[in-house]
Amino acid sequence: ITEDMINAYIEMYRRGIAHSFETYSNGELVGGLYGLSIGAAFFGESMFHTVPNASKMALAQLVLFSQRQGFNFIDAQTPTPHLQSLGAESISRDRFLAELHQALEADSILGPWSLNA
Repeated sequence: ITEDMINAYIEMYRRGIAHSFETYSNGELVGGLYGLSIGAAFFGESMFHTVPNASKMALAQLVLFSQRQGFNFIDAQTPTPHLQSLGAESISRDRFLAELHQALEADSILGPWSLNA
């Protein structure tokens, strides 16, 4: 990740648009994901793990949060066997654009997120 990307994500986090879901073990960060939330959609940027399945736990929490908040979809950008094994599906460009249009009509949930909300 370039310095410009890091600074851009810091600014988007400051504005309440960028969010992350982390997985910890014994107080140590072992996995997670981050992305942008705009309207009723989450646009995933990247996942990582240092312990097997740690990123899957973070994704499961993002899915739960998104369902509770009534999000239309989570955009994972690129279909991978890993994401498909977790239930992700590819959709047509036309369907994506229609769902995106609908999602952008909703207000964004800005600021810090909590799984307890």
